[in-house]
Amino acid sequence: MCGRYASTRSPEDLSGLFDARPEPGQDVPGPSWNVAPTDPVWAVLERADRETGEVVRQLRPVRWGLVPSWAKDPSVGSRMINARVETVHEKPAFRRAFGRRRCLLPADGFYEWVAVPATAGTKAYKQPYFIRPEDRGVMAMAGLYAFWRDPAVADDEDPAAWLTSATIITTEATDAAGRIHPRMPLALAPGDYADWLDPAHDNAAGLRALLHAPADGRLTATAVTTAVNNVRNNGPHLLDPLPA
Repeated sequence: MCGRYASTRSPEDLSGLFDARPEPGQDVPGPSWNVAPTDPVWAVLERADRETGEVVRQLRPVRWGLVPSWAKDPSVGSRMINARVETVHEKPAFRRAFGRRRCLLPADGFYEWVAVPATAGTKAYKQPYFIRPEDRGVMAMAGLYAFWRDPAVADDEDPAAWLTSATIITTEATDAAGRIHPRMPLALAPGDYADWLDPAHDNAAGLRALLHAPADGRLTATAVTTAVNNVRNNGPHLLDPLPA
């Protein structure tokens, strides 16, 4: 799975990297070295402009943890932060989004944990590792997004009436990630962005063929401070390698 990641690039950088238009008046709280479920995160997606009907690529904030349109309340999203690539096209919670609402979730890398057993002088604990592409390039994690209408808000035009949320697609882990955890997020190559984001592309087999291991498996895994275990901790120090 992917339960925590880092996303520190500015919206200006992300707009350039993904050739995406920022949505006016929408923002997320700065860079984060400890993105957690239900946090607002940046997503790249393509939708038709309301006025012109032209499909445009947007950079917009979404909440991590997909809330399907039929959900009774947003709390279900905390259980839908990941979607398995093996079943994402057929699961009721994700099937519709896979066909029409796909996105990219930019990241610097993601965290996974290894259980360290107790010894005579220490307690058992979970050691976090930060996993990122060897070249430190951006990871374009494949995701899905959905809109949820809050029935407590009467006006459809009120921004508070709508919640946009997203999930990260995961696969079996390889290379450095596989030594830490059996699952990892999928990432797309730049040449596949357009096909993945195109809302008119609805061929499930063709879409699944676009999904690859992050950086083609060329990843580094670095042991980092256990401070990242607490979602309230944030800052670049969370990525500092532990002394050998």
